[in-house]
Parts: sequence; structure tokens; C-alpha cells
Amino acid sequence: MHILILGAAGMLGRKLTQAITGGALAFDRLTLADIVVPGSVAGAVSVAVNLTEAEAAEQLVKDRPDLIFHLAAIVSGEAEADLAKGYATNLDASRALFDAIAAMPDYCPRVVFASSLAVFGAPFPKVIPDDFHLTPRTSYGTQKAMTELLLSDYSRRGLLDGIALRLPTICIRPGAPNRAASGFYSSILREPLNGLPATLPVRDSLRHWFASPRAATGFFLRAATLDTGLLGPSRALSMPGLSASIAEMIEALRRVAGQQAVDLIHYAPDPVIQAIVEPWAEACEAGQARALGFTAEQGFDEIIRIYLEDDRPGGPS
Repeated sequence: MHILILGAAGMLGRKLTQAITGGALAFDRLTLADIVVPGSVAGAVSVAVNLTEAEAAEQLVKDRPDLIFHLAAIVSGEAEADLAKGYATNLDASRALFDAIAAMPDYCPRVVFASSLAVFGAPFPKVIPDDFHLTPRTSYGTQKAMTELLLSDYSRRGLLDGIALRLPTICIRPGAPNRAASGFYSSILREPLNGLPATLPVRDSLRHWFASPRAATGFFLRAATLDTGLLGPSRALSMPGLSASIAEMIEALRRVAGQQAVDLIHYAPDPVIQAIVEPWAEACEAGQARALGFTAEQGFDEIIRIYLEDDRPGGPS
């Protein structure tokens, strides 16, 4: 099997690559693609490609990969700040990919697309059901929702075999902060765990839906082999996760790392970030995904310990 990972240089792309090369999926060819050359990986071919450029998608699929993980995107904050770039990267490039696949006769690969709960918009019920309407409140969410609809339509027509995973906010993300509006959810835990100060830009009563990078990797691997005939007409699934307020996250940090870690968090309101994240989902039913074998963490202490085991600088703690 030939596997192609788009967005392979990103955090989830690297995690997924590590899992696949570690034996999670059988393959005889692995191609890693991103706007910058992904790091060298034994047994893989790494290429730099800009999916917004003409014929980039055609070049990527010309060798007919059997399984395509489409993780390539710009993040929520950047998509909101730069409307044209957001649509070019998050929507137009995805359609170009789907059209390149559709143009090839007798070719119908599995396409696993990284979507987002940002496809939903307030007002919400306390728990968002699987069939909740798509009314995004950001450009990023709109771009993801439109790509989900394209994926379902192209799958209906037999042009590809797609599945979109509406990811919770992934926490705790390793490494440096990115331009995602949700980045503070990781930094208020990651930095104190590493002895560094962190800024909390929103109220601590804000509640949201989370899963760890380890769980997200598991989502993609499960989607790679799932019988998509079980999905019905919509090829998008809301992923399981953990509903927690920021105050509950901080209490978990206190339990795991002590008051000295909590004391490194400082509240500094940011109305721009607050406006983006305030309408986001607090909790999802995710009943269909759970029934299909997708799983996530049960408590925030577990999410923190996963970071300490998998990603804390210096190794497991």
C-alpha cells in the first residue's frame, strides 16, 4: 500500500508518521509532503509542495496512493486574519486535490481529512449531537465545513472514499506555540510543566472539548481501515473527547505538577482570542464515532500525563 501524508511536517503529521513507520499500518511506500520538506524518515520519501500552486495536486496523486491523509491547512487564527490565504489553503487546495483524484480513471483512494469542531457555531445545546447543523462562526470553520461537503459529495459519486474527522482541540501540543487561536489551551499547561510562565487570555470558566495528540493519532489510524459503508450519506464524524473548563484544566495541573506550576499562569485578557474561541463547542455526543471504535481520554490528568510521557523535553517524567 502506498500512503501519502499531506501536512506531514506538522505536529499531527509527525505523530502519524511515527506511528505508521512503527508498524501501525502496513505499507510498501510512504510519501510525506508539506510546504516545507518534512524531516527525513527511514523508509519514506519527503517532498516540499505548495498545494495552492497549479498542478501541485496532480503531481502528488500521479502515482495513485491508496491512502491519503489530508492534514494540510493553515490554523484558525491565521485563517481569520488572512481571508484570501485561508480560502486558498483550506478550501481551494482541498478541491484541487479532490479534482485531481477524480480526473484519474479507475482510481478511488481512501482520503482521511482532518476537519474541526469549528464547523459548528453557537448557540449550542449542552452537548452537540452528531447531526447538529453546520453554522460556523469563523472563516476557518466555514472552510472546513465546505471541504466536508465536497468530500461527502465526491464520495457519493464514487470518485474517492472519504472520511472527515472533526477533531477536538488537541492538547497538550508539544513544541512552540503556533498561530491557532486555541494555542493557549496547550501553553497554559505545557509552559508551566516546563518551568516557564504562561498567559491565559480568556476567562477560566470557558469550557471546551479536548483530546490528546496520542488520541488524535489513533483517530486517523482507525479511519484508515474503517468500513466507510457504515457512515451513511455524511462522511464526517465528530470525534470523542473530554469536556473541561479551563479551571478544571488548571486543577489537573495542580494535582499532577503542584501549586508551583499553577503559579506560573498569569491572566491577561485578549478580546480577539476571546471572540474567536467563545462560540466553540463545549461537548460533543460523538456517539457514532464511539460505536465505530474511536476512543479518547477520560480525564485531564491523563492528558497531562500523556504529554509528560510522549513529548516533554528531556523524555518521560
